[in-house]
Amino acid sequence: MSSSHRHDAEAVPLPPSPRKSKAASFSDDGHDHDEYGPPVGALPLPPREGLHRALSARQVSMIAIAGTIGTGLFLGTGKSLAQGGPASMLLCYGIVGFIVYVTLLLLGEMATQYPVAGSFNAYATRFFSPSYGFALSWNYWFNDAVSVASDLTAAQLVLQYWTIWHTWVISLIFWVFLVTVNAIHVRAYGELEYWLSSLKVVTVIVFIILGIAVNVGGNQQHEYIGGKNWHIPGAPFVGGFGGFARVFVTASFAYGGTESLGITAGETKNPSRNMPRVVKFVFWRILLFYILSILLMGLNVPYTYPNLSNKETTTSPFTIVFQMAGSTVAASFMNTVILTSVLSAGNHALFAGTRVLYGLAVTQPPQAPSIFARTSRNGVPLFALAATSSISILCFGSSFIGSGALWSWLQNIVGVSNQIAWLSIGLASWRFRRAWIRQGRPLSELKFRAAWTWPWGPPFVVISVAVIIIIQGWSSVIPKFSAVDFVSFYIEIPVLIVMYVGYMLVRRPGPSSAQTALPTGTEAVPQHRSVPRRVWNVLTYNDQVDVKTVDLRRDEYHEAAEDIADDTQREAKFHGRWRWFWKVYYAVV
Repeated sequence: MSSSHRHDAEAVPLPPSPRKSKAASFSDDGHDHDEYGPPVGALPLPPREGLHRALSARQVSMIAIAGTIGTGLFLGTGKSLAQGGPASMLLCYGIVGFIVYVTLLLLGEMATQYPVAGSFNAYATRFFSPSYGFALSWNYWFNDAVSVASDLTAAQLVLQYWTIWHTWVISLIFWVFLVTVNAIHVRAYGELEYWLSSLKVVTVIVFIILGIAVNVGGNQQHEYIGGKNWHIPGAPFVGGFGGFARVFVTASFAYGGTESLGITAGETKNPSRNMPRVVKFVFWRILLFYILSILLMGLNVPYTYPNLSNKETTTSPFTIVFQMAGSTVAASFMNTVILTSVLSAGNHALFAGTRVLYGLAVTQPPQAPSIFARTSRNGVPLFALAATSSISILCFGSSFIGSGALWSWLQNIVGVSNQIAWLSIGLASWRFRRAWIRQGRPLSELKFRAAWTWPWGPPFVVISVAVIIIIQGWSSVIPKFSAVDFVSFYIEIPVLIVMYVGYMLVRRPGPSSAQTALPTGTEAVPQHRSVPRRVWNVLTYNDQVDVKTVDLRRDEYHEAAEDIADDTQREAKFHGRWRWFWKVYYAVV
């Protein structure tokens, strides 16, 4: 939990002193303070350290879009189309999209009630299991760190459209730029994401319009395409069930980032109002963009298109469609947009990974070294930023193996990690809802509730995601076993289990401290048996949180004066003379 949130939630105004104390002084914020605390009626002073609530609803909405409309849609769909065909791609992206939407609603309930640093990682620790939360948090931090590497590697693939000369140099320049932006202030990150995301949204809309025109004859051959590419040999389901299952992981990579909405909750203005707005409206736009774009890709681009996806390179279906329209300049512009989307996705992943590591350091008890909890005066956890950005050195591995192969492996790893995150959100929500009911709190006290997902939402997410994780590696085993692909599909699972058990080994006290009073006449356990007994204690130990006793009041967000003023101002705009203008404005931005 960030210190800024804790201050807002727990600060109690002190009675005014009858006169100024001799100890009164002026702080650097321009307000005078005395030994009795702040002046009556003044807002609580922000702490010098901790995250700052500086992201607006406009920025958070675009951050959600930026985290999803990125390399997965612009570049990853080429791999999906080549491996699974147009029908598999459309079905898998539709199925995963629905699962993610339900997951986002479940996360929205918790993030609105408890907008803390660490988001769903913190909820898994609090409502399910501290050991599992520890393993999940470190897994997701690694996911974000690898995502930065994946995006920088994708930049090299995009640059190959123009040149093959030392494309890693551009990746290095991008890396320096992203670290610099994230080190300044959270507002710098939010504003960069807003404008990069706006460019991506406009581009997707243009692509949808152009894709329809290309399909009905507005192409270089002046030929009506229709559904012809669904009937070429091998289509529409390429590779049978194995090809279909394989697309799930690339779809999960593409949709990854929506869950990081909860990570922004710790730095969002007026989270009790803004988070529900984002959750309810943003995802439908994302799903609409994805389904329409993927349908048009499958209709216009054959899965046999040269260099669509191989070891050396991956070509964006977006660029191909622009080429089909007969404009080399437009294709270059599209590739430039894809390059900016890669930059945006890397920026988003670097921000999310930094905040996850910060959340690990500030939780109680700490699950990461305390140095990662240190922040600058601008509220930026610089040490966590340095640690996260250092992992992106992986992108330079593409100098020794094919960029296409490296990006494909990183895509699989990140995709599976996203799925584990969604499953964990389902587990945390399941326990959170049970605790809320068991402790007799009325549902009306929830600041946001997705009523239509009660009670089936959490078990649906847990079961469906678990099934996808199991079956998506089918093609790596049948008909021929591929060790590299198998590892990229499943390496996350044993790593998570090892960290889960390892944390319990560290946390679980030894026999001497864990033992309660022994029955009369029972001999004490010899010292040399302490290690085996400790292992046995861990194997029989269950650290699941008791839903009947977990504290549901701690970390609840209480609206501050500026939140109420913000709501009042917004409502006044909706009822004033220019109400229609403001309704359109907020709907657009």
